[in-house]
Amino acid sequence: MKIAGEKRLVIVSGRAHPELAASIAAELDTEVVPTDARTFANGELYARYDESVRGCDAFVIQSHTAPINQWLMEQLIMVDALKRASAKRITVVSPFYPYGRQDKKNRGREPISARLVADLYAAAGANRIMSVDLHAAQIQGFFDGPVDHLFAMPVLLEHIQNTVDTSNLTVVSPDMGRVRVADIWSDKLGVPLAIIHKRRDPRVPNQVSVHEIVGDVRGRVCLLVDDLIDTGRTIAAGAAALKANGAVGVIVAATHAVFSDPASTLLANPDIDSVIVTDTLPLNESQRFERLTVLPIAPLIARAIHEVFDDGSVTSMFDGAA
Repeated sequence: MKIAGEKRLVIVSGRAHPELAASIAAELDTEVVPTDARTFANGELYARYDESVRGCDAFVIQSHTAPINQWLMEQLIMVDALKRASAKRITVVSPFYPYGRQDKKNRGREPISARLVADLYAAAGANRIMSVDLHAAQIQGFFDGPVDHLFAMPVLLEHIQNTVDTSNLTVVSPDMGRVRVADIWSDKLGVPLAIIHKRRDPRVPNQVSVHEIVGDVRGRVCLLVDDLIDTGRTIAAGAAALKANGAVGVIVAATHAVFSDPASTLLANPDIDSVIVTDTLPLNESQRFERLTVLPIAPLIARAIHEVFDDGSVTSMFDGAA
């Protein structure tokens, strides 16, 4: 995509999820710029672009899956290479923002790693950040520049409306932190809202206990909505609690399928009827299971990139949805 004499759009991709970058480029009717990316024997990373990027509007796409530190460092190196090659504007596209769960201090002597990542992007030379469904909206304030916060809700919502009978549906927030998002879901679908009250020991990662359900779920099909699924323990515990309280079905919808072990096993249990996610992160065959549906996020990101490149409005894409 070019505007003669003015701007040139360049899409570059790290090695974590090249299929997503290729899909985004295809939506924009362009191609990913070839990159010589290597990992040396001692683990050092290297990146060089195979064509000139001088004066371009560059978008650096990287999905932060495991090993997350390697892919974060690769993206930083790619940004630095663009800066030193005289790119005019550099936008970091991180569909799943790395370290997004470490957005505040829960106890003394803890880091705020999400802020550190924003500082690293700035130090490398990024002018702008684009991400999908940040774990906490406050992360936008960690970067001293524009942050385009995209929402996967329209993608997930359309699938739910086309495949699920909403006449007996209740939207469920898996914890108090996601109530606002779940409330928007319930308004969009015109269905009731319920909340799972849970407690988590900050000293024990990936462990959660469910205490009670706020709202009536008896005889209802419950739609559990969340931003990410890591080990799946929170979702599995929530689904079991919903079934114990009389729910006749549980559907899970989440943006980011982190799926750390043993997520696939836990999510395939009989308490969960289906799991719907997007492809912001790559999934290998061992992470997939029969009742999993993966929706493409590339059209959404491509549209946002087009708006940014064309100096349009990203906010207008969501019609105040979030």
